[in-house]
Amino acid sequence: MTLQHTHLSKKNISSTEMQRSNTIVKPPACGKLITVLSIDGGGIRGLIPAIILEFLETELQKLDGSQARIADYFDIIAGTSTGGLITAMLTAPDDKVPNDKDTNKRPLFEAKDIKEFYRKNCPKIFPQDCYMVTRKIKSLLGPLYDGKHLHKSIRKKLKDIKLGDTLTNIAIPTFDIKQLQPVIFSSYEMKEKPYLNALLSDICIATSAAPTYLPPHQFKTSQNEKEHEFNLVDGGMAANNPTLIAMGEIAKQLIRGNSDFPLPQSLEYRRYLVISIGTGECKIEGKYNATKASKWGFFGWWFNAKGSPLLDIFTQASTDMVDLHLSVIFKTLNVETNYLRIQEDGLERTLSSFDKATPENLDHLVKKGEGLLEKKVSTVNLENGKFEPYMDKTNAQALTEFAQKLSDEKRLREKSTGPAEDRCRCCGCPGPHIFAKLRPCYSSVV
Repeated sequence: MTLQHTHLSKKNISSTEMQRSNTIVKPPACGKLITVLSIDGGGIRGLIPAIILEFLETELQKLDGSQARIADYFDIIAGTSTGGLITAMLTAPDDKVPNDKDTNKRPLFEAKDIKEFYRKNCPKIFPQDCYMVTRKIKSLLGPLYDGKHLHKSIRKKLKDIKLGDTLTNIAIPTFDIKQLQPVIFSSYEMKEKPYLNALLSDICIATSAAPTYLPPHQFKTSQNEKEHEFNLVDGGMAANNPTLIAMGEIAKQLIRGNSDFPLPQSLEYRRYLVISIGTGECKIEGKYNATKASKWGFFGWWFNAKGSPLLDIFTQASTDMVDLHLSVIFKTLNVETNYLRIQEDGLERTLSSFDKATPENLDHLVKKGEGLLEKKVSTVNLENGKFEPYMDKTNAQALTEFAQKLSDEKRLREKSTGPAEDRCRCCGCPGPHIFAKLRPCYSSVV
C-alpha cells in the first residue's frame, strides 16, 4: 500500500457514508459508552478465550434472554490470528435465519460453539504425525503444515460472507510481506478503502498464517474494475494483542467526524468499556538465560527444547506492552474498572505450543480456561513479568459485572429515538445544538 492509502484524510465524509447499514449494534451516540472486545492470537490456545467468551455470553443471556449474543453488545471486536477466527465466528451472519431486517439477524456461531469447533478441527489442522527432529528438518524445507484443512473448514463455515457483512464492526490485523507493512481489515475503513471488503474466509486464513507453521496467503479483491493484491501472514507480526488497534480504529472515526461517536465524550477513557482476552503464556522462571543464549545460532533461537525463544520473546513482549500501556492509562484516569484483561501466564511448556493439538493437550487448555475464570483479576508487572492480582474479585465476577454494564448500555441505546445523525455531536443528547460546532453544550462539562 502507498502512503495515500493509509493517510487519514480530514475531508468531510457524511455520517451516512461512514455507517454500516447492517450492524445490529446501535451507535455509541445513542448511549454513554464505547464498547470494545479484543482477542489475542495463539493458535490452538484460542480454546482459552473460547471458554471465557462462553461464560460472558451465558451471563448476558441471564440478563437479556437466550437469544443474546456477544455481537449484540460491542461497537468493535478485534482479533489476531486465532483471535481473528473467533472474531469472525462471533460476528458472521447466519444465512439460514430468514429475516429481511438486518437488526434481527443472528450470528453464525454462539460462543459455546467455538470450543467444539476447535476440538474437532485443530487435530486435523495441526496433525501430530512426526517427531521433533523430523519437524525441524521439515521446517527448513517449508511450512510445518499445508493449511488445507484450515482453509477447507473456514471456507465451509464462512462461505461467501465478506467483511462488510459482519453484524458489528470488526478489526483483524495481518501483515503484507510484499509491501512490508501491516494491513488491518477494519469494517470501519471500508468506505475509505473499499478494497478491504474481502471474504472473511480469506481474512481468517491470512491472519492465521504463522510463518514456519502455515503458508502465507495470497488473494485479490476487485473494486470498480481495479484489483488489489494481498500477500499476507499472521496478524501477530503486527499486533498479537489487538486492543490498541481496536481503539485506534475508533480514533480514526473521531478524526473523520463520524457522528456515531459524540464529541468530546468519545475522547475520554471513562467512556470506554474494554475486555481484552489473552490466549495464555508460559512464563517459567529461568526458561532461558543469556549464558545459554550466547551460544545459540539460527537453530537455537528458533528451535529449543523449551520452546521457540524468538517467537516467545516477540509475541509476549508486544502482548504485555499493550496491556501495560492500557492498564496505566485507565488507572491514571481512575477508571481501571472499565478495563479488564484476562490472561493466563502460568501455562506449562507443552500447553504453550501453538500447534500441539493432541486430545489431551486440548482438554488441558479447556481446563486452563475454566480455571482462569476463578483466578483474581490481574495485570502484568513489568518489573518481574508476572501477572499479579490488583482486585479482590475473580475474573468470573468481573465478567458478570461487565455483562451488567453491557446490558444496561444496550438497553439505553435501544430506548434512543431517531438516528445518530439527529443527536448532538458534542454530548449525544437529542439535538443538534445550534452552537455544537463552536463550543460544547453545557451537558458535556457536567
